[in-house]
Amino acid sequence: MPALIVSLLVLVLCQLLGEWLVRSLGIPLPGALIGLVLLTVALVVLGRVPQALGKVSGGLLRNMMLLLAPAVVGLIDNMARVREEWLPFLVACVAGALITLAVTGIVLQRLLRTAAPHAGEQA
Repeated sequence: MPALIVSLLVLVLCQLLGEWLVRSLGIPLPGALIGLVLLTVALVVLGRVPQALGKVSGGLLRNMMLLLAPAVVGLIDNMARVREEWLPFLVACVAGALITLAVTGIVLQRLLRTAAPHAGEQA
């Protein structure tokens, strides 16, 4: 149980560090994104994802829709502005989806390529 709490604390600290960097340096990006990049760099340097951190992250990912609910409510609350600026909103949504699909595909290909030698060892 303490490992799960430490893992949750690591996630929160990464986000807080990202928020601090954004506010301190005036970076025009969300602090959570900077925190995610910092966590990714730390995990790449570590060379693995600790089991407890994987459990906590997996639980959060399984309940992602609950985390997106405030954003959806905010979007509905600002529907008049979305109607006024529908074209940039549509372009941002389509471009964001395409970029996400491309990055996901590239990462998946690389993971499958690195996992393939290990799959042969199990057979």
